[in-house]
Amino acid sequence: MVLSQRTQYAVRAVFELAKREGAGPVKASTVAASQHIPARFLENILGQLRQAGVVEATRGKEGGYRIARPPADVSVGEVIRLMQGPISVIECAGGVSGRDCALRMGCVLLPMWEKAHNAMMSVYDETFFGDLVEQERAITGCEVLDYAI
Repeated sequence: MVLSQRTQYAVRAVFELAKREGAGPVKASTVAASQHIPARFLENILGQLRQAGVVEATRGKEGGYRIARPPADVSVGEVIRLMQGPISVIECAGGVSGRDCALRMGCVLLPMWEKAHNAMMSVYDETFFGDLVEQERAITGCEVLDYAI
């Protein structure tokens, strides 16, 4: 299973907003620059994340985006499903079009595909943006600076 570039951008954008939680609204241009996301795609992605309640938007000169819930409550799996829909390692494991497979009834491979799918989704669903922020802080040894006065 390959995540689309759009999905990867969405995960990176939410991660950037999670890192800046509590610092007020963040401009889309700041998110784009920090995560190397083309700005022309980011606005559309942030709009979709806003409609789903993952991020909030504030209009105006001092406006921008912020994560709508605590980062510890937003999983990577949630964002992936939002952007990409149901995902699977192969069609059979997702159960979407596997019903049409002539081999499905006696397929000894299907349990393995389903196990791989469940393991992959477990990683995404059990990874929260709050955890990723903490991991980055541990790796870099620094906090996100807030220059507000």
